[in-house]
Amino acid sequence: MSEPRTSREIPAAMSMSGPMSGAASLIRSLEAAGVDTVFGIPGGAILPAYDPLLDSTQIRHVLVRHEQGAGHAAEGYALATRRVGVCMATSGPGATNLVTPITDAHMDSVPIVAITGQVPSAAIGTDAFQEADIRGITLPITKHNYLVTDPDDIPRTIAEAFHIAASGRPGPVLVDVAKDALQKPTTFRWSVDIDLPGYRPVIRPHAKQVREAARLIVEAHRPVLYVGGGVIRAGAWGALRRLVELTSIPVVTTLMARGAFPDSDRRNLGMPGMHGNVAAVTSLQRSDLIVALGARFDDRVTGKLSTFAPLAKVVHADIDPAEISKNRVADVPIVGDCKEIITDLVVAIEAEHAAGRHGDYTAWWQQLDGWRRRFPLGYTPPENGELAPEYVIERLGSLVGPDALYVAGVGQHQMWAAQFISYEHPGTWLNSGGLGTMGFAVPAAMGAKVGRPDATVWAIDGDGCFQMTNQELATCAIEGIPIKVAVINNASLGMVRQWQTLFYNERYSNTDLDSRRIPDFASLADAYGCVGLRCDTAEDVDATIDKAMTVDDQPVVIDFGVHRDAMVWPMVPAGTSNDEIQIARGMAPDFDRTEE
Repeated sequence: MSEPRTSREIPAAMSMSGPMSGAASLIRSLEAAGVDTVFGIPGGAILPAYDPLLDSTQIRHVLVRHEQGAGHAAEGYALATRRVGVCMATSGPGATNLVTPITDAHMDSVPIVAITGQVPSAAIGTDAFQEADIRGITLPITKHNYLVTDPDDIPRTIAEAFHIAASGRPGPVLVDVAKDALQKPTTFRWSVDIDLPGYRPVIRPHAKQVREAARLIVEAHRPVLYVGGGVIRAGAWGALRRLVELTSIPVVTTLMARGAFPDSDRRNLGMPGMHGNVAAVTSLQRSDLIVALGARFDDRVTGKLSTFAPLAKVVHADIDPAEISKNRVADVPIVGDCKEIITDLVVAIEAEHAAGRHGDYTAWWQQLDGWRRRFPLGYTPPENGELAPEYVIERLGSLVGPDALYVAGVGQHQMWAAQFISYEHPGTWLNSGGLGTMGFAVPAAMGAKVGRPDATVWAIDGDGCFQMTNQELATCAIEGIPIKVAVINNASLGMVRQWQTLFYNERYSNTDLDSRRIPDFASLADAYGCVGLRCDTAEDVDATIDKAMTVDDQPVVIDFGVHRDAMVWPMVPAGTSNDEIQIARGMAPDFDRTEE
C-alpha cells in the first residue's frame, strides 16, 4: 500500500502556505497525500470543498450518479492500484449512502478515505437539515474516523487518515468536516510527523514463533497453506511462491486470494469454502497442519466451526492480532506483515532442511491428486439447449486472458467467475467477499479502470446486481471510462433461487426479476451512451465477446441470456460440516471408492 507523501516529497511552498479557506486546505492536503482521483457528488455541506477542487491540476474528480457508486469506485481504484482510494459526499443522505461501501471496505481490508461534509458546528446535534451523525454511524465499520471542526486540524487529520488506511491491516477511514471549518480561514501546514499513541501495527514477526511454525511444517504429513486476502494486501505473493517452491506444500486460495498463487501451478488446489472444489475443501478438512496466511477462518471456509479440520494443528499468521484465535484457536500464533512472515518462514525452513529435517508429503499428494482426478470442477449443459452460464464465464476467461481485471458482483455469477476463470496474477480478481454487496461490480470496475486505464476491465454481473448500480454506466460514458460488462442474466435472484430450490421445496418467493423482458439491458446500455450487445446461444458467445473486445472508446454491456436453473456446485450447505460437501443435488463425493 502506498503511504502518504512526506513533506520532503512535496514542494517546500506546499509545506506551509499563506492564509486560505479550510476547504482550500483540504484540497491542498489531498494533493500532498498523493491523491490523483476523487469519486464523489457535491451537496450543501461539502460544497465549499468543490470550489477549490475545480482549480486543482493534480486531482481528477469523477462525478458519480450515487454515493454508493463513489464508495465502491474508491474500493475498485484501491484494489487495482494498491493505493488509497478516495470518495467524497455531503452530509446526511450523502454520507449515509457511503455506509455500504465503507462496510464493504472494512470487511475486505480495502484502504479508502471517505470525506464527508457536516452541518456547521453550531448546528450539530440540533437535527439540522441533512444532519446525520456519520461519525457515530460508522464507528463500528471504520479503522478510525474523525469529526473536524477546526480548520487548522485539516492537514494533520488528512495525513493521519491516509496513514491509518494504508498501514497495518488496511481499511476505511472517514473524515467528517463541519461546513464552517471549510469556510473559515486557516494556514496550510503539511507534516508527516504523525504521532498516534496506541497505533503501532506489528510488522516484524516474533522469530521464535516463526521457528516453531517451520518445525511443525517439516514434521507434518498432511499440511496445507490456507492463503487469504491478506497475502495480496501485503504484496506477499512473491514470498509465497518461494515458500511453495521450497516445500511443495499444497495451496488453497480463498475467494479473496484468487490470483495470489497461479491457478496453472499444479500445487494450487484451488478455492476452498462453501462453493470451493472438493480437493481444496477436503484438503483442509483432512489436514494435520493448516498454515493460515492472511486468512481469518470465516464461516464460508470453515463450515460448521466445531467440525472443521478436527485433526489439524494451526499456524495462524496475520497482521491483525484480533483475528488470531478469534474463530479457531492457533497452536502457533504469528502477528506481523504477511510478506515479512513468509520471508522469515522460508529462512527458518531452509535452516530445518540444512539440519536434515525435511517434510515428506508424497502420500498426501497422491491422495490429493486422486481427489482432483475424481472430482474436478465441471458443469452439465442444459438439456433444452439454453446457454450455460458457466460456459459463458469459462469462454470469457479464455478469450480475454489472465492479464485483464475481472470484477464480480455477488451471487451465482461471482462463484462461477471464481471457479471457471484461471487467475494467474494477484490483483486481477476483485469482488465483495465479506459483506457480499450486490451492486459492487459496475462502480468497482469503473474505479479499477480509472486507476489502471491501460488494463482491460470486465465487470461480471448478475441481472439482480446490475440493476442496483448500473446508473454508473452514465458516469463511465461521460467520463470516458470504457469498462466492459457481462450480465449473466437468468431473470432471477439466482443464488436465492438456488437456496429456495434446495431448502424451501422450490417455493420461489419473490426471486423472479423478469429481467429477460424488463428492462432490455442492451437498449438500456445504448441509452446510457454505451454499446449494448445481446447473446442467447453458445454458438454466438465467442463472437460476441470478441466484438466487445474491439470497442475501446466506449463502455460495452453484453446481456447473456442464460439457463435459469443452473446451480453452483460443489456446495457445503450453510451451517453444516465441510464433510457434507455435495457435488450435485443430493450427491456427495464417494471418497472410499477405489479408483479404477
